[in-house]
Amino acid sequence: MSRNYGLGQRDMERAGCIALKKGIATGEFSFSTVATYCGQWGLFCKWAALRNIKKMENITYELVEEYGRELANRVTTDCLSAATAQNYLSAVNTVMRIATGGSWKSLSPTKNCGIKQRSAIRASAPGALDIAIYDLGLIFVRTQVGARAGSVVGLARMLGMRSKEASLFDAKRGLAEAKRFGFITISAGTKGGRKRKVPITSAVQLECLQSSAVAQGDSRAIMPPDKKWQTWREQELRRARELMKTHTDGGLHDLRSAYACQRYQELTGHAAPCAGGSIQDRAVDLAARLIVSAELGHGREEVVAEYIGGKK
Repeated sequence: MSRNYGLGQRDMERAGCIALKKGIATGEFSFSTVATYCGQWGLFCKWAALRNIKKMENITYELVEEYGRELANRVTTDCLSAATAQNYLSAVNTVMRIATGGSWKSLSPTKNCGIKQRSAIRASAPGALDIAIYDLGLIFVRTQVGARAGSVVGLARMLGMRSKEASLFDAKRGLAEAKRFGFITISAGTKGGRKRKVPITSAVQLECLQSSAVAQGDSRAIMPPDKKWQTWREQELRRARELMKTHTDGGLHDLRSAYACQRYQELTGHAAPCAGGSIQDRAVDLAARLIVSAELGHGREEVVAEYIGGKK
């Protein structure tokens, strides 16, 4: 077998990216996930090259464990978050698993390498939950970045969309669907290609869809037709994210959290745990979390704690 498990590339970093791209063909990964993993794999390759490791066949469990322990040290000294460190190690495990045809047994970030457990449970309310603060940030995005970027912000806050979902969303079709059926269908840009429906429960949501349809114009989606996703994400969406962070102290993901908190309150009658609410009925709480999870495009109820807070 040729170098780097026959991936057709002598350079270890490039070979790893070739392995990851196989996951796109099988539907395991999206293009954005592969781009992220390639960058994280590249960091490992540069680290390994300093130890004279330049081909995959020479990557051992001991080497990856050493890398993981260095990441753990960076977490301990506050140079790196636990989540980021775990993601870096996950990228290495993923590449090696694909390259070896599944024979690579993934190292545990916590058990093998001593990386701290990530804590993703939200402990404070998202700034965008305050509509006045959110509206001010939205005005700045619309005036300084543009109406299309403002639409992505609005769809994330009012309908819980991810930035890619909002960018690829056909707001004209969505508006017609909302008026006719009382919900919208999100299908483009979703994780794993899973479609989902989000109910229309307020006039504000319809107004958001209306303004987004106007911003979209004759295009097929919110994202400008002359832009590629990566360019749009790194230019207009990055600027929109920075402006929202300035005003709400949170980026585009926080807008989804604000949607989740508002939806949870609608379903339970009280504020989300991260916004000062307390769970009064665990059955009602669970039912609400399941609904919010589905509307956000997640398959697991426990993930909702990242958006609305824990169950204590």
